[in-house]
Amino acid sequence: MVRIIITSILGILLLFGAYQLASKMIETRNIPKPIEKKMITPVSIRIVENVSSPITLKTSGNLVAKNQIEIFSEVMGIFEASDHDFKPGSRFQKGEVLLQLNSDEHRANLRAQKSNLINQITLFLPDLKLDYPDAFPQWEKYVQDYEISKPLDSLPGATSEKEKLFILGRGINTTYYNIENLEERLNKYVITAPFNGVLSEVQVYPGALVRNGQKLANFLSTSIYEMEVNVNVSYMDLLRTGKTVTLHNLERTKTWMGRVTRLNGLVDQSTQTIKVYIDVSGSGLREGLYLEADIKVKNIENTFEVDRKLLFDQDKLFIVRDSVLQTLQIKPVFYNESTVVVEGLENGMEIISRIVPGAHNGMRVEIIQY
Repeated sequence: MVRIIITSILGILLLFGAYQLASKMIETRNIPKPIEKKMITPVSIRIVENVSSPITLKTSGNLVAKNQIEIFSEVMGIFEASDHDFKPGSRFQKGEVLLQLNSDEHRANLRAQKSNLINQITLFLPDLKLDYPDAFPQWEKYVQDYEISKPLDSLPGATSEKEKLFILGRGINTTYYNIENLEERLNKYVITAPFNGVLSEVQVYPGALVRNGQKLANFLSTSIYEMEVNVNVSYMDLLRTGKTVTLHNLERTKTWMGRVTRLNGLVDQSTQTIKVYIDVSGSGLREGLYLEADIKVKNIENTFEVDRKLLFDQDKLFIVRDSVLQTLQIKPVFYNESTVVVEGLENGMEIISRIVPGAHNGMRVEIIQY
């Protein structure tokens, strides 16, 4: 019994000693402290270099031929001939016959009136020789040179008031002016091209009966075009006639140089814009072609152009200082389609060039090159 008690006491002491020894070893053991891991976000940057930034207004519109006419008939007749096919797309040079109508009936009437005039003059020549012998030679020569097939010459001038009344009493002037009117009307049976151009629309064809007042075609020049664009009224004072404009197609594969020719003084109340008219010429242009225009209005000194997506709160950007993001307030001065021209950046500053997810003031970053 005593032996069992002694064994138990020794076991307890042994366990206690082992516990004390283990505690001592734990206390004296050197446990390394955990290392705090700090997240560093990679960013790409741009170095600020302020320049004189051009302010360019971007707008668009459709081309319209600057010289174009609607052709109407002032007389009636059968469409006889044309120097080229009278069809859309046919080109004519200035002075070429666009359309000729049959004028046989009108010519016959004109010849009859001319014959009547020379008969009237011939009949009053004997009386003229008796009453006004000084005027007789010039009237006689007029009759001798008179040809019905040629354009009408001017009548001899009267040398006195009495002679003038004498001629008026014979009805000579009335017949003369009727013939002048018929000759002028005869010219309307032939319509010539007023400039180099192309038919864009036709409404009659050879052999058709053309009536007085009927529309015949649209004819337009392909040498120069005009484009009407809308510009915000705030830039009205910066625009001047003669300013150069760069025009390009939607794919930006072709470029033309235009010029501002007119500014409409009326402001559109709903859009607060004014209409600006641009002249342009060159190969590849067509009526109705849609083009975009870049109008350079002025330069703003000491500015920098950045991606619009990098702005937040309308006037703030992230810059990098000592590998830390910092918020900087700037002043936007002009918005382009995808960029914005700003003031307030200093040369040499580092701004982020791409959006950083979760970016905030004080974020640690590492500059990398993409």
